[in-house]
Amino acid sequence: MKAIIGLIRKLKKFLIEAKLELFRVSWPSRSELWDSTLVVLFVSLFLSLFIGVFDKIFTIIISFVLG
Repeated sequence: MKAIIGLIRKLKKFLIEAKLELFRVSWPSRSELWDSTLVVLFVSLFLSLFIGVFDKIFTIIISFVLG
């Protein structure tokens, strides 16, 4: 029983500390968040196209070499 009570106290302490830490976080503004989202989307699109093109090129080369 004491172990359960100790566990509950530790959990309560952890949750209080986590809540306090969240107040200290420097959250991005809406425009910063939007800009970051656009960067991630464009980089993801670019990388997928880049990998797709090179995959197609290598597929053609391997097909040609292997016959």
